[in-house]
Amino acid sequence: MNFLEAIRMSLDSLRASKMRSILTLVGIVIGVMTVIAVVSIINGLNTYVATKIFNLGADVFILSKSPNVILNIDDWTEAQKRKDIRLEDFEAVRGACEHCSLVGAATSRRGMVRHSEQFLRDVTISGWSAAMLEILDIDIASGRALTESDDEHKGRLCVVGTDIVDNLFPSTDPLGKEVKIDDEPYLIVGVAKKLGSTLGQSRDNFVMIPITSHLKQYGPRRSLRIFAKSYGESTLDVAQDEVRLIMRARRHVPYLKKDDFSIETNQTFLEIWSNISRAFFLVTVVIASISLIVGGVVIMNIMLVSVTERTREIGIRKAIGARRHDILLQFLIESSTLSLVGGLWGILVGVMIAKIVSWVTPLPTVVELWSVAMGLVISTSIGLFFGIYPATRAARLDPIVALRYEL
Repeated sequence: MNFLEAIRMSLDSLRASKMRSILTLVGIVIGVMTVIAVVSIINGLNTYVATKIFNLGADVFILSKSPNVILNIDDWTEAQKRKDIRLEDFEAVRGACEHCSLVGAATSRRGMVRHSEQFLRDVTISGWSAAMLEILDIDIASGRALTESDDEHKGRLCVVGTDIVDNLFPSTDPLGKEVKIDDEPYLIVGVAKKLGSTLGQSRDNFVMIPITSHLKQYGPRRSLRIFAKSYGESTLDVAQDEVRLIMRARRHVPYLKKDDFSIETNQTFLEIWSNISRAFFLVTVVIASISLIVGGVVIMNIMLVSVTERTREIGIRKAIGARRHDILLQFLIESSTLSLVGGLWGILVGVMIAKIVSWVTPLPTVVELWSVAMGLVISTSIGLFFGIYPATRAARLDPIVALRYEL
C-alpha cells in the first residue's frame, strides 16, 4: 500500500462513520482553533499597540512623577510619595538639556466645552507647551498651532480636535469663534488634523490650551509630564542621562539612592505590553494543549477500535506479503490524516473567529502564515504520537490468529 492509498483509506473511514469522526476530531479542532484565534488577535494587538497606542517615536522619552503603567500596589504607593513635577522643572530641563532638540510639558483633565447652546461633556482639556505638537507629530489642519508667546502671556487661545468641530460647529468655520471651557472663554485659533480612534475610543475629543493657562485655570497642584525629543535615536540614551542628572541635582537625590521620578521611552511601554501578551499567550497555549492531548487520546482510542474491527483485514494483508513496517506505516498515516483533518477544520474555524472579532469589536486581528503552519504541524504531530501504540499493536498481530478472528 502506498502513501496516497493509505490517505484515501483514512478519508473513506472518516466518511463511513461521520458522527464518530466528528466526535473524534472535536478536541483537535478546539485546540488548533484556540491557538490560531488567540495568535491572530495578539499579533493584531501587537501591531496596533506599537503604531497607535505607544507611538511616541524612537527618539522621544517622557519624564513623569510616576510610571505611566503601574503593575502592583507597592509601586503605586511609592509613586504617590514622590514630589510633583512643576513648571520650574520643565523650564530647567528645557534650558539645560543640550542633547534635547525639543522639550515640552503637558497636563490634562476632563471638562465641559460649550458654544452657544451646544456643549460636550467629558472632553480632554490638555494643557500643552508650544513644542508638544511637534514632539508628538500632530498636524494642524487649519489655523495655527499654539506658540511660545501664547505660553508666556497665558493666552486664552485653543486648538481643538475634529470632534469639537463636528459637534459644536457642524456647518460653520470654527476659527475665530469663542468656546467656553468649564465656563472660561477661549478663542479657537487652530483645528488639529483628524487622529481617528484607538480601540473604539475617539482621539479627537480634545481641546489644547497653553499650559500656563491650564495651570492658572485649574491650579498648579497637578504634576506635569515632560516630553523630550533627542537629536536622533543614537543620542536618546545620552539625552535621558542628561535629564536624569538635571532632575537629581534639582531634587538633591543622594548618589546611591534611586530616582524619585520616572523616565520612559516607547520601548518601555512596548516591553510591558509584550510581557502581558506573552503571559496571556502562554496561558492560552496551556489550555489548548489540554484540549489537544484529550483529542490525541480520543484518536488513539478510535485507532485501537479500528485495529480491532480490521483484524481480519490485517491478517489477509500479512498473508499476502505485507510486512510489519507496511502495517505500521498504514495506521500511522491514517491517524496522522485523521488529526490533520481536525487541524484544517481548527484553522478554518480559528481564522473565522479572528475575523468575526475584528468585525464586531475594535480589536484588530492579523492571521500570520507561521501560525497556520504551526497549527498543521501540531495537529499532524498529535496524530503521529498518539497513533504509535495502535499502529504498533496492529503491526505485531500474528497473521494466523488474525485470520481466525471473528467479531
